[in-house]
Amino acid sequence: MSFKSTSFKHTSVSRQAARLALLGVALAGLLSCASLSPQGGTSPRLQAVRHVVVIYAENHSFDNLYGLFPGANGISKATPEQMTQLDHDGKPLRELIVWGPDGKPHPAYPRLPNKPFRIDAPPVNRPPTVLVPSPIHDFFFNQEQINGGRNNLFAAMSQVGGWVMGHYDGSQFRMWRWAREYTLADNFFQAAFGGSYLNHQWLICACTPHFPDAPEGMRVKLDAQGKLLKRPDSPSANDGMARIYSSGIGGQVTPDGWSVNTSQPPYQPSGIPPAPQGPLSHANPRGGARMGPYDLGWPVPPQQARTIGDTLSAKGIDWAWYAGGWHKALADGMQPPQAKRHVIYERAGDSPNFQPHHQPFNYYSRFAPGRPDRDRHLRDGEDFFKAIAAGQLPAVSFYKPQGRLNQHPSYTDIMSGDEHIADTLEKLRASPQWKDMLIIVTYDENGGYWDHVPPPSGAGWGDRWGPGTRIPALLIGPGVKRGHIDSTAYDTTSILKFITRRFDLEPLPGVRANMGDLTGALQ
Repeated sequence: MSFKSTSFKHTSVSRQAARLALLGVALAGLLSCASLSPQGGTSPRLQAVRHVVVIYAENHSFDNLYGLFPGANGISKATPEQMTQLDHDGKPLRELIVWGPDGKPHPAYPRLPNKPFRIDAPPVNRPPTVLVPSPIHDFFFNQEQINGGRNNLFAAMSQVGGWVMGHYDGSQFRMWRWAREYTLADNFFQAAFGGSYLNHQWLICACTPHFPDAPEGMRVKLDAQGKLLKRPDSPSANDGMARIYSSGIGGQVTPDGWSVNTSQPPYQPSGIPPAPQGPLSHANPRGGARMGPYDLGWPVPPQQARTIGDTLSAKGIDWAWYAGGWHKALADGMQPPQAKRHVIYERAGDSPNFQPHHQPFNYYSRFAPGRPDRDRHLRDGEDFFKAIAAGQLPAVSFYKPQGRLNQHPSYTDIMSGDEHIADTLEKLRASPQWKDMLIIVTYDENGGYWDHVPPPSGAGWGDRWGPGTRIPALLIGPGVKRGHIDSTAYDTTSILKFITRRFDLEPLPGVRANMGDLTGALQ
């Protein structure tokens, strides 16, 4: 069975209105690029940007964090159709129930009306300083949740049920102050359906890793419509979470051999230890590791696709991927296979809780252990902050906070990451390089949380891989519009498009033609 791309059709009046609005912002985005030469990067406002910094946080939809932001396309603009969650049979849920790990109503959370609710207000009362459930954020789940742009199957297709409809009053976050001061993009979508692993890949290459020899146990099971194959005993969403046949909770690889859900890199640091007789620098090519009840499968084979790192290096443009906890995780991963890991996927003590599947360049043969580009471009988070203070950041910097500070639900709280990112921005603003800097703060994906805006679809806007749900994005720097909301249609590949045009690079083929290039946020 081959996976078939889903073409979203918006047939209601509200969908038609959304399409007209999208065409309008697309036109605005095209006009914003009018000053570019065919080779790009020659307009004064682009030339003024000499340093690009991308800060990549974790797992929140736009409505979840910025749905109450004044003037933005927030929750108040959602239609009743978008807010009302449906059961698998197309009928509205009776109420929102938060499911526990046992599949029963979670005793710590009340039953709620079928509509969006405040997480940090009565009757839920979970402040952003505490851990909260992490909704499933899976490639195939996300497609079904979006439901052709209606966004009304989020609760039915989540292991935590109605929790997905929660949101925060973001005015308590320091990052809201940065959004008010600079530019908030309220029409920015995750490039790929699903989770962190695939969206990190799309951040650097606008591509999906190929895994043609993946074992059968890693392959998803889909029905004739390309949806997750449900078990016959799968209940109504009023009574419990959907039960599916796939390995893990969603299946890591498509039937035709593309790696779409969390899978491990072939090199350390990896969630898969070295082979008993293999090099300590590599993951065991036949797997053998588990995370809780789930088999991690085999590591993804070394990838060969062209990345933004390749195109930057081809033009002699310096760049780096900075990862919090990289050096500690590397030492942790290169222990003998039987040794206990204390850094990789470890929350106890003072561990940074390093997440190997958030390190996309570590999947590529060009950055294999022993290759010169590995040490040249893959660096530790401490190196990032030293370079900021010294005014020695490369032309393009990607910064991935450690797990404790990345805002991912269930293993860290939102407020710690908010403080960390805001502090990082203060350091960047104090840097000697601030005068010619553009900072993009965004999220890898929605974390399974609901958002009401339909993702763009159709030729030039999307493909079989995405885009998925809308996510927050802030553009910050001295050349950015102040106090501005940018409603141009963007996705994660817009970051690649901006870097490519600014430095006159070879375009990456997966970058979506109709998505904006972020210049709509420049003065």
